[in-house]
Amino acid sequence: MSSRPTTHRGGVHGELEPRTTSTNVLILPGWQDSGPGHWQTLWEQHHGYPRVQQHDWMKPLRGDWMARLEDTVLSCDGPAVLVAHSLGCLLAAAWAAHSRNTHRVKAALLVAPGDAERPELREQLCSWCPIELKPLPFPSVLVASSNDPYCTFDRARQFARAWGAQFIDHGDCGHINAESGLEGWPQGHALLQDLMKD
Repeated sequence: MSSRPTTHRGGVHGELEPRTTSTNVLILPGWQDSGPGHWQTLWEQHHGYPRVQQHDWMKPLRGDWMARLEDTVLSCDGPAVLVAHSLGCLLAAAWAAHSRNTHRVKAALLVAPGDAERPELREQLCSWCPIELKPLPFPSVLVASSNDPYCTFDRARQFARAWGAQFIDHGDCGHINAESGLEGWPQGHALLQDLMKD
């Protein structure tokens, strides 16, 4: 992996910001949710990060998912950090493009974004097209794999540029999920810790 992302210090005129707690680190799984061996599930179990529970994991509707994320961000008692995988990355981008509460998010870790505009996915994920490509109003890091079956490496780079995210090449790691053999994925958690630093 390449070097860790630079940290971004918030606050106005040196004022201290509220610290992000583990309950404000929001897990955003992708289509069909993240299963028991997925690093998102292991982080939820080991670190207490809550999962944003969607009403329908199998037939995801962008508007419904955005509304659920909005409600969850508003329920946080401090700055939230988004930890997104696959379709969850597109959710973060869509929500950020439309919400008036983006100031409540400190940063986002975006892992293996899925490309809903691919021909084999578009029919099942039609409400996610076109993909939002506006710059994110908070610091972000995008981690991509060179052999992701759901998003080409060049497309992942395009997402990173459009969203203003730091791009990290994770090598040949598939969809960076349970099948990638990452277990608890400590390298990814180190990236998250850097994003959470004040």
